[in-house]
Amino acid sequence: MTIALPELPFPIAALEPHISARTFEFHHGKHHKAYVDNTNKLIEGTALAGKDLESIIQAAAGDPAKKGLFNNAAQVWNHSFFWKCLKPGGGGKPTGKVAAKIDADLGGYEKFAADFKNAGATQFGSGWAWLVLKDGKLEIAQTANAESPLTKGHKPLLVVDVWEHAYYLDYQNRRPDFLQAFLDHLINWDFVNANLG
Repeated sequence: MTIALPELPFPIAALEPHISARTFEFHHGKHHKAYVDNTNKLIEGTALAGKDLESIIQAAAGDPAKKGLFNNAAQVWNHSFFWKCLKPGGGGKPTGKVAAKIDADLGGYEKFAADFKNAGATQFGSGWAWLVLKDGKLEIAQTANAESPLTKGHKPLLVVDVWEHAYYLDYQNRRPDFLQAFLDHLINWDFVNANLG
């Protein structure tokens, strides 16, 4: 099975003015595509050719000889997951099961929003801020570079990309403004609830 670049789940300009079509041209069309192309090149002719993305990530995680493969494969997965976390007219307070879990586990939506924004803003360098399910409870987590909660046995529910290529064309160095726009206007809470099960 060749790893494929997924289509964006919305038209390329659908998230403007919060994320521009130009950002997606680079972020999806160039960065994400390069990770897909590199992953396919790195698995070609190996025992991992034909495996699904999660299996490739697990096989490469923690193996210094497979660091390049891990970085590319995990970035394919992280980005594919991130696109599903976005939707036009999204954001704001959630409803459903995740809203009740946020109240129970994270002290309510306002505290969650502040803590999630802080996780994204304080992730040094490139990386991700996540909402994960760990031992049945919600937790906010940070990962650097291509790292993923998948390798720690935690279930990803929501992610925001804080690599500069995710926001720099629209926000320059104002990462907190990008994170606020994500919280207020972009989160696909239906996807988060579906992940929660």
